[in-house]
Amino acid sequence: MEKNVTGMDELLAGYAAGTLSFPAQALVGAHLELSDQNRGYVSSLEAMAGAGLNEIEPVALSDRDAALSEIFNSDAPILSEVDSAASNAGTGQGEVPESLRSIVGSSLDELPWKTLLPGVKECKFGEIDGCASSLLWVRAGRAMPSHTHHGTELTLVLKGGFRDEDGHFVVGDVAYADGEVDHKPIADDGEDCICFAVTAGRLQLTGPVGRWFAPFIR
Repeated sequence: MEKNVTGMDELLAGYAAGTLSFPAQALVGAHLELSDQNRGYVSSLEAMAGAGLNEIEPVALSDRDAALSEIFNSDAPILSEVDSAASNAGTGQGEVPESLRSIVGSSLDELPWKTLLPGVKECKFGEIDGCASSLLWVRAGRAMPSHTHHGTELTLVLKGGFRDEDGHFVVGDVAYADGEVDHKPIADDGEDCICFAVTAGRLQLTGPVGRWFAPFIR
């Protein structure tokens, strides 16, 4: 469960307003697919934004008839992002939430995983909108090196779970970390942990073991 309430509220507000970076927007969308914890809150934020639009002076729509014809002839259902996430949640279709597929693809097994540390694999997807995104696969019971951040890190649990100084995070939970957090995530016993991470700024390893491995993972 998310422990940084303020950070998470700001994240959800940014998602509803559409102001997050593309990777962060995708991460929050996947969170809403996997967990019903914040769907109601985001729906309320979107409703408030919609109410604000009603107070704006209308602008004439060019070629109104053609636009309406395209809408009504479309086979796609008209759903809000939150409604769509709720309808897809728990269907078990595919390994990757719909919101992440434009970045990750539809299968975790087909990705070019690379060993980062013993018991830890990573797949990087590059940088978009100033944020780097990646998947981390941590063997059950394995600990990540202690680290802090020059910026922010969002971590969404896709499989298994982990613990750190902020609490216990399971599938659908989002962990928020910044420069004030120095933590050592440990994957739960019994099941490997897979997470989607979005970072703005670089990671800094802090423990003695982490400092030894630092040249190999930068």
